[in-house]
Amino acid sequence: MTNDPTTATTAAHVEPIAADVSDVASDVARRLEAILLIVEEPQSLVSLAAAVSAPVPAVRQALESLVDDYDGRSGGPMRGFELREVGGGWRLYVREELDDLVSEFVGGQAPSRLSQAALETLAVIAYKQPVTRSQVASIRAVNVDSVVRTLVARGLITELFADAETGAINYGTTDALLTHLGINSLDELPHISPLLDGADEVGDGAEEGGRR
Repeated sequence: MTNDPTTATTAAHVEPIAADVSDVASDVARRLEAILLIVEEPQSLVSLAAAVSAPVPAVRQALESLVDDYDGRSGGPMRGFELREVGGGWRLYVREELDDLVSEFVGGQAPSRLSQAALETLAVIAYKQPVTRSQVASIRAVNVDSVVRTLVARGLITELFADAETGAINYGTTDALLTHLGINSLDELPHISPLLDGADEVGDGAEEGGRR
């Protein structure tokens, strides 16, 4: 049996090419993880592909690989978080069976006074709910990402639902806020228009939204 030099040469090139493809896939997955760790709302395949400068099919494959990895289907342990596709977008979430653990941990943290920025953001959400972060940011004319995270962690607001078209998370207040304020419902909140100049838009939203 004679050796075919053409076959040998081809085989010699296949292994490096396969290794290069694997390295590219791993790099895409790492970059996706970095983005997913900081986003507050589900991100579409297109937006993720643009963020990591990779083709949509490659991003889809990388996301599915991350799902398998986090779920322990790739030989490693199951993680305490999972990657879900919600409302047409992708986002990291705490696993449902660990929700109580996380809630107890957050609730056990030493309480601190809310900052002025947090109070203002909380007021907008209370009067405009359901409302997205971008809508709150538009009203306050500042970025509210960190403030919203703080209010969620304190149990004063919660995620209500994701917009079916944009994937944007809509927030609303919780019963814990009512308890802190000593009221039974949002209907007991004062009308905001007489209190703040130029607040008509927020007041109108309250009448149409959470203060029905």
